[in-house]
Amino acid sequence: MTKNYKRNMTDKLAKPKPTVKDPLHGKTLQSILEYLQAFYGWKELGEKIDIKCFTMNPSIKSSLTFLRKTEWARLKVQDLYLYTLRKNKQK
Repeated sequence: MTKNYKRNMTDKLAKPKPTVKDPLHGKTLQSILEYLQAFYGWKELGEKIDIKCFTMNPSIKSSLTFLRKTEWARLKVQDLYLYTLRKNKQK
């Protein structure tokens, strides 16, 4: 039994972890929204994605509440985040 235990532990340690290429992996919606708000500001963010939570009395809390319930809006925010990351890498 000791040999199997040592072999299993060695196998676990030797396996390389897969690399994650998804830029959204590990990012919370809140961190994405805070990044976009800091980068663009509420006014420009509301112009890029025309939703009320960005144009009328915007706040992180109200925007998160709406985005968590509304998939199409959340996808637009994630797409803008990915676009912004790519645009900044090119500079």
